[in-house]
Amino acid sequence: MNEPILSQIIALKNAPISELKQKYSELFAGKKTSSDNRTYLWQRISYRIQELEYGELPQEARDKVKELAQEYDPINNKALRPNAAKKQCLSRDQRLPIPGTIITKEYKGITIEIKVLEKGFEYKSKVYKSLTAIAKEITGCHWNGYLFFKM
Repeated sequence: MNEPILSQIIALKNAPISELKQKYSELFAGKKTSSDNRTYLWQRISYRIQELEYGELPQEARDKVKELAQEYDPINNKALRPNAAKKQCLSRDQRLPIPGTIITKEYKGITIEIKVLEKGFEYKSKVYKSLTAIAKEITGCHWNGYLFFKM
């Protein structure tokens, strides 16, 4: 990569959000961004700087990237999930780790361990249907289970 381009990109890495938004507007023909995500803005700006210097990816390459993304996407491609035809696989929340995983949380000086089951969770040798039920058992008040266990 050309040294001046690389130095521009590196200089923007730790730039304030306001500067990144201004640079975004310059590079994208006056378009404003509503994003305050530093990483997102830096990546978009970096790509655009390189695109202006070296040209866009050929259409053939963009088509190939889309094709590969569709073919190897493990979340949306049912062919890559061996049990995708089974109803239980489709109803399982994608935020959950695989069965057998132990979820740990420190709460009021006590380490809590939850075992993820195929259908539910085990806490203190008792099976619960949801993380929310376990969070309520532990705290005595209603919590969103995913938030309580930071998932």
